[in-house]
Amino acid sequence: MVIDVQQGFVNQHTRGILPAVARLVEGWQTAGAPVVLTRFHNEPGSPYETITGWTKLRTPEEQALVDDLTPYIPDAAAVIDKPQASIFTLNGARLIRDAGWTDLVLCGIDTDACVYDSAVEAYRTGYRPWIVTDACASTGGNRYHDAALLLAARNIGAAQLITSEAALSHLNGAQGAHA
Repeated sequence: MVIDVQQGFVNQHTRGILPAVARLVEGWQTAGAPVVLTRFHNEPGSPYETITGWTKLRTPEEQALVDDLTPYIPDAAAVIDKPQASIFTLNGARLIRDAGWTDLVLCGIDTDACVYDSAVEAYRTGYRPWIVTDACASTGGNRYHDAALLLAARNIGAAQLITSEAALSHLNGAQGAHA
């Protein structure tokens, strides 16, 4: 699962992970494993707007996936648009369930929001989440990224935090895994 690697989330704190995300997706697709891309849409009247006052990710330009992912879109298993942090929308949950996946490999932006929320929701609903630490970042900087990984280690297990190298090296042996 490539979570919200979108133009509107790319800044000085997140730009550095784009090559790692692209390598991960390329390796996954080369192995014939399914890749799901998500795009966050901040709808007018959302809690992001009404509670926190955050109004970004509204325009098509901000919502667009980064150019680094463009070559991989045609072969993606799905592109899911979501108005919430977690991938577990009705469509996302249905896709995961119907595909029979047991493990979900997660990378993307923001580690402390959409990636973390997706990992915790996966864990709570009986899936094994894997967070690819070097293919995640937070728009707020490393302290938010690191804080999210600290919480993830406690809440879903430290063994669930892996590098892209580890994810790719274990890809061929993983049954039911999915990026």
